[in-house]
Amino acid sequence: MIRAVFFDMDDTLYDTSGFAAIARRAAVKSMVHNGLKCSEDEGYRRLMEIVKEKGSNYDKHFNILVERINGNPDPLIVVNGIITYHNTKFAMLKLEPETFSILLYLKSQGYKVGLITNGKELKQWEKLVRLGMYPFFDDVVTSESVGIEKPNPEIFNIAMERLGVTSGTSLMVGNNFDADILGACNAGMQSMLINSRLTKEQKETLEEMGCLYNVREINNLLDLMKIL
Repeated sequence: MIRAVFFDMDDTLYDTSGFAAIARRAAVKSMVHNGLKCSEDEGYRRLMEIVKEKGSNYDKHFNILVERINGNPDPLIVVNGIITYHNTKFAMLKLEPETFSILLYLKSQGYKVGLITNGKELKQWEKLVRLGMYPFFDDVVTSESVGIEKPNPEIFNIAMERLGVTSGTSLMVGNNFDADILGACNAGMQSMLINSRLTKEQKETLEEMGCLYNVREINNLLDLMKIL
């Protein structure tokens, strides 16, 4: 019997598709307007090269962009990019009604609810607070806080230990096959893949691991109500 449900965050509890791209384009437009010496298209292309190079959790993308294009770290341009990016991002940061519904349902039914997320701790907590979700969670485990990232099964073990549950009574819900599904399988948990479909190769991988029967696909969060 499932006693605890753990969620991934980005693209699981709220939709980030296209979200970052819009915010970054708005930031580049503001930077060009304030002195970045390139076109908006070139600025965006160069910015995405930096994001790919440094990773999305790096916090100085705009600093590097200005240095590479203008040759000096102009703080006015950098700050315009940062402020525009965050203003655009938070204006778009909205929770789908079904997310509140499933969280309310789980709490009303006595399930323990946890969050297991890769990323910067302050960034993820800021999202939880801005979206009004944090009161629903009994515990939040970020990769930065424990020094381990999904799919390492140890981060799942830490999350289960903190909620006082076992792998046999825990369920992981996420959208990323490698991070969420494989990680949960290696930790012995049941899992559900949302906003995606298992490929033939992924099913073969799960079968080889002996945990294909522990993985289900769901179309949206409300499907959990029909299953739990």
